[in-house]
Amino acid sequence: MTPNDAAITLKECRDRIDLLDEQILTLLNQRASVAIEIGKTKAAVGLPVIELSRERSVIEGMVKRSSGPLEPGAVERIYAAVMLEMRRLQQS
Repeated sequence: MTPNDAAITLKECRDRIDLLDEQILTLLNQRASVAIEIGKTKAAVGLPVIELSRERSVIEGMVKRSSGPLEPGAVERIYAAVMLEMRRLQQS
């Protein structure tokens, strides 16, 4: 591979990543909207925002569904961060 070929490949890969990042952000914002709705529903009936068993179940489910190349620990850390942010939205 020549340096020019490498530059073209890198640009193509980065362009694909940019598109994927846009899709991920759109999905995260959609998830956040649903989390806000859940928070309002919980508040209306006096339920606590934090449901650790539900969070654990979601994280474990995503780890099981992942076919790689992300390692299970990476999937767990990513979803733990997502859950934390969703919880913050519900508490607002």
